Amino acid sequence: MDLRILEIAAHTENNKVLANHTHHCKNKNPICGDEMEISLIVKDNTVKDMGYQCKSCIYCQASVSLLSRKIKGVKLDDIKNFIKNAEQLFEDNKTSLNKIWKDFKELLDKKNLSRKECLLLPLKTVSKALRN
Repeated sequence: MDLRILEIAAHTENNKVLANHTHHCKNKNPICGDEMEISLIVKDNTVKDMGYQCKSCIYCQASVSLLSRKIKGVKLDDIKNFIKNAEQLFEDNKTSLNKIWKDFKELLDKKNLSRKECLLLPLKTVSKALRN
């Protein structure tokens, strides 16, 4: 594990409960048991705030931390499109991404393939929350 993963995970300002959320989902990684709970405030088809709580490994924490910082102010279609294409980054780091999501190329990379499900759990949880 490199220090960059720890550095990204250390940003915990969005590790909180949003009492007035509009979207919410709990999810669990069946492979390792990581647990993720995400709440979102969506208004005018845009995410206004995101809170998360997790019992998970450092990779999952880094992913949700980065996601929680990047998702605010983003339209739902852009978020859904990113989540749909995120898995491809593990196979091809040349996958084009909207400027907002560029920082994810560092995490969703071949070098972290063994932690793929950990890194994707926050994305899958947001996707499920937005479907509910």
